[in-house]
Amino acid sequence: MIGRIAGRLVHRGPDHVMVDVGGVGYIVHVSDRTLAALPGPGEAVALFTDLLVREDLLQLYGFPTLMEREWHRLLMGVQGIGAKASMAILGTLGAEGVGRAVALGDWAAIKAAPGVGPKIAQRVVNELKGKAPAVMAAGASLDEVVTETPVSQDAAADTSRRSAPRPAPSATAQAEALSALGNLGYAPGEAAEAVARAAGEAPEAETPALIRAALKLLAPKG
Repeated sequence: MIGRIAGRLVHRGPDHVMVDVGGVGYIVHVSDRTLAALPGPGEAVALFTDLLVREDLLQLYGFPTLMEREWHRLLMGVQGIGAKASMAILGTLGAEGVGRAVALGDWAAIKAAPGVGPKIAQRVVNELKGKAPAVMAAGASLDEVVTETPVSQDAAADTSRRSAPRPAPSATAQAEALSALGNLGYAPGEAAEAVARAAGEAPEAETPALIRAALKLLAPKG
């Protein structure tokens, strides 16, 4: 299994890139969102990958974070969702957007992806809603943005002194808020929905603010 590729980007296609790793060019399929964020040819690039294996096909799919790769694997487990549909959903919403849509049961957001109809979108929400809290709770460790770049042998000695990539603040805050609500006794499903709503209303909120907002949403009405 190839889990990560780091090298030089040598070609950009409409839905893929070629990455040179030690003189070997790997074709890596990526979403529109990921493709737009990648640097130009000749620049260093690193992607987490998932290998699709079929009788007559071997294809690598690339993701900027471990969280996004995890959502790809979950989406691929839904009946009717293939690699193309999964990449379309992630390209439209991003990893956090998919998590929020699934937690909130917002199948219309999933349907906004090209080629995804209403029945498939509803199936995604129904089958993955129970798994969303676990993925969100693991967000602090899974949403590890790839910031490392390949280095020459002369610079290899410096790599041990590099600090580890840090997760995106919003993902970390959501994961910590979800964990806090769980410790307070809230069920994973209702906690995930409240955190997702709070994060949608205030994407830049830090953990304490996100917890307070979620608690207000969970408070009994009337």
